[in-house]
Amino acid sequence: MKSGQLFTAMVTPMHKDGSVNYMAAVALAQRLAENGSDGVVLSGTTGESPTLSFDEKAKLFAEVTDALGGQIEIIAGTGSNCTQDSITLTKAAESAGVDGIMLVAPYYNKPSQEGLYQHFRAVAESTSLPVMLYNVPGRTNSNILPETVARLAEIENIVAIKEASGSLDQVSLLKTMVPEDFLIYSGDDSLTLPILAVGGAGVVSVVSHLVGREIKAMIDAFLQGRTEDALEIHLKLMPLFKAMFLTTNPVPVKRALEYVGFETGPLRLPLVDLTEAEAQRIKDVLFKLGLGS
Repeated sequence: MKSGQLFTAMVTPMHKDGSVNYMAAVALAQRLAENGSDGVVLSGTTGESPTLSFDEKAKLFAEVTDALGGQIEIIAGTGSNCTQDSITLTKAAESAGVDGIMLVAPYYNKPSQEGLYQHFRAVAESTSLPVMLYNVPGRTNSNILPETVARLAEIENIVAIKEASGSLDQVSLLKTMVPEDFLIYSGDDSLTLPILAVGGAGVVSVVSHLVGREIKAMIDAFLQGRTEDALEIHLKLMPLFKAMFLTTNPVPVKRALEYVGFETGPLRLPLVDLTEAEAQRIKDVLFKLGLGS
């Protein structure tokens, strides 16, 4: 979050028995660093956070940080719908040496805007790490409104938000309400370019597992004023943006990584694998982009 434009919401590789493959996680983070990512987000939704235990998350933070700390920004997903659990995991992440944390809006218990504010404030005040909020109403049934984000931005270490509301109006309004140095990242790959156009700082991406250099090139082109070049990349990648979300994330991207040669292992229930038709569609998109065989 210091100066990063492209963060990858990293999948969590598993062994065949369903246990976390920490060695593969380190290798994947290294691969992402070499292919355009300024940082990685560990144990976010794409990392199957709902089915990772506290100990698995803490070890994942420690293993990746021990191997790659200082080479790439490491953001730990420590949010949950229990404020005290989020604080406890945040302290473990800080002890592991991560560069920042990401806090998803509490899900299922449907807090009010004041509840959201108090939750995020409590977690932020428990750590010295920079905090990225994560607004994803489609998964949490809880929308962090711009007015609430503006209040939270007054807290010194709340410095960014991953915005996945799907509303450019909301992002635009938010931009008018927060300090200039508060960073707004797209939480949807297909909206990265539009969000850049209304003042966004970059993206927390899923497709960057596969086309990180292209996503970084699109962002760079836009920021350098080469908007036609940025649009060309955006339109070229649009089929991939859609294919990676043809069923629940991270099912498509874990399988797509295997199709391009990186073993990710099984998914944990309640997520299940692609159907044959879904798998073929993803293979077709990858082939057309020169990524598959």
